[in-house]
Amino acid sequence: MFTQRPVPFHVDATVSVRGLLMLAMLTLCLAACHKAATLPVAGAIEVTVIPVVQRDTPVDFEFTAQTQSSREVEIRARVDGFLDKRLYTEGQMVHAGQTLFQMDPKPFDAALQTAKGQLAQQQARLTVAKANLARVIPLAKQNALSQKDLDDATGNEKQAEAAVFAALGQVQTAQLNLSYTTIKSPLTGLSSFARQQDGSFVTASAAGLLTYVYQLDPMWVNFSISENELLKYREEVTAGRLRFPANEDFEVTLIMADGTEFPNHGHISFTNPAFSTETGTFLVRASFANAQGQLRPGQFVRARVSGATRPNAILVPQRAVLQGAKSHFVWVVGNDSKAHQRVVEVGEWHGDDWFITEGLQPGERVVVDGAIRVAADVPLKIVAAPAAHAAANVPGGGESGSTGHPSGTTAAQ
Repeated sequence: MFTQRPVPFHVDATVSVRGLLMLAMLTLCLAACHKAATLPVAGAIEVTVIPVVQRDTPVDFEFTAQTQSSREVEIRARVDGFLDKRLYTEGQMVHAGQTLFQMDPKPFDAALQTAKGQLAQQQARLTVAKANLARVIPLAKQNALSQKDLDDATGNEKQAEAAVFAALGQVQTAQLNLSYTTIKSPLTGLSSFARQQDGSFVTASAAGLLTYVYQLDPMWVNFSISENELLKYREEVTAGRLRFPANEDFEVTLIMADGTEFPNHGHISFTNPAFSTETGTFLVRASFANAQGQLRPGQFVRARVSGATRPNAILVPQRAVLQGAKSHFVWVVGNDSKAHQRVVEVGEWHGDDWFITEGLQPGERVVVDGAIRVAADVPLKIVAAPAAHAAANVPGGGESGSTGHPSGTTAAQ
């Protein structure tokens, strides 16, 4: 009896490995093709642009300033004596002619009476000398008296007149000294605290300071311009890049410490003819009406000087200017709607804009929003700027700001 044995089936190992590799490669190719099909095609970059426009642009200059009383008077004792009492309220407004202090007048009144008595004596002697001369003159004409007697009588009369004049001067001096015991304010202004108390002995020397009175209207505001800045302004005026107002009639606005503006505008009233040898700066003073007394002496404020103009200036928003390895540059859009890098020379800030002194021509278009994503010769899709930023994208269309240095600092004080 024979048993049939099954014939074994052998698979070629080489064929199997090759098939698996081909299958894997096919799978990878299909996956890659699918991935490539799902990748988006690179499109044009969306940007906003502004046209380059030249226009006369008003510019402001800001300086750190300090207020100063237009009349700051030291109230001092003019005679030596005891201070009886203070007759004003410290820190309050006082008026011209108002009594501030009263000194003890009794010694000065006594000196006045003495001077008046001496004057009366001299007047009596003058009367006698005149009567004596009147008797001597006719006798001398008759040769009853010698010429010497006439000369003596004439000299005595002259001496008596001189003594009367001297005595009269003593009386006036005593009257002045008595009047000096009543110390009055020479102007209307804000009073300071009393440096001497009631009962103190005060002198007419440097130690005789009693108080200060500050005139508040008008108020002076002082600021300084460095020598370098003054020379730069002159150079720009000569080159036609800066124009000052007629007769250099600048308007000055004050910005208080809390950022608010003082309601009254001032004008420059004085410029020092010489530079300070200590600081190398040029002192400028502006005058402000201050009837309400809002400004007080010694305040630190910001003085914004307006009136200058940069003729035919080009302004570009600050976000459109990029910093390269060696210089600033902007992206200029050509007729082919592609960006081209343009090196520019920047000037000072003006609000949110930057003055461009070289590198741009009127009529060219500059990329503003999206400039940081732009590459050279890449197609651009120009879109309208958002309404909130439309004014800022137009040169000079945004809010006018103060001109400063690119570093953000203002002119040297």
